[in-house]
Amino acid sequence: MRIVRDDLTHPAVLALLDMHVREAHATSPADGVFALDLTGLRDPALTLWSAWDGETLLGLGALKELDATHGELKSMRTAPDQLRRGVAAAMLAHLIAEARARGYQRLSLETGTNAPFAPARALYEAVGFVPSGPFGDYKLTDFNRCYTLALG
Repeated sequence: MRIVRDDLTHPAVLALLDMHVREAHATSPADGVFALDLTGLRDPALTLWSAWDGETLLGLGALKELDATHGELKSMRTAPDQLRRGVAAAMLAHLIAEARARGYQRLSLETGTNAPFAPARALYEAVGFVPSGPFGDYKLTDFNRCYTLALG
C-alpha cells in the first residue's frame, strides 16, 4: 500500500469523494452532514492523502489544521471494494503520524452515532480516541459524537 499526498485531480479520487458525500447525505440528517465536497477539500488548511495498490485506489483521508497544536481528521473513506483489508487503519496511522510530525498536541474528529458509523467509531476507539465535547463549529446532537486523541 502506497499513501501519497493527493492533488484532487485523479478520476478515481473524485469518484470516491463524490460517493463519500452522497453516502453522508443518505445516512445522516440534513443538518448533520459535515462531509466536505471538492471545494471544501481544497481549503489550504486541509491536506488529503490517497492510498493505492498499484493503480487501484484503496481509500482517502484528510487532516485539517485547526490551529498550531490541534488537527482534525476529515474525509476518511475506504473504497467499497477494499473494505476489511486494513486500509482505514493504515490511513489513520498515517494521519496520526503526520499530526505528530506537524507538532499537534491533539487530534479531533466528528462522526455519526448511527449504525453506518459504528465501524469508524470502533477504529477510532481502538487507537485511543476518546469521546469529547464539541470543537470548532460543531454542536453535539443525538446524531453526532466528537472524539479526541492526545498526542503529547
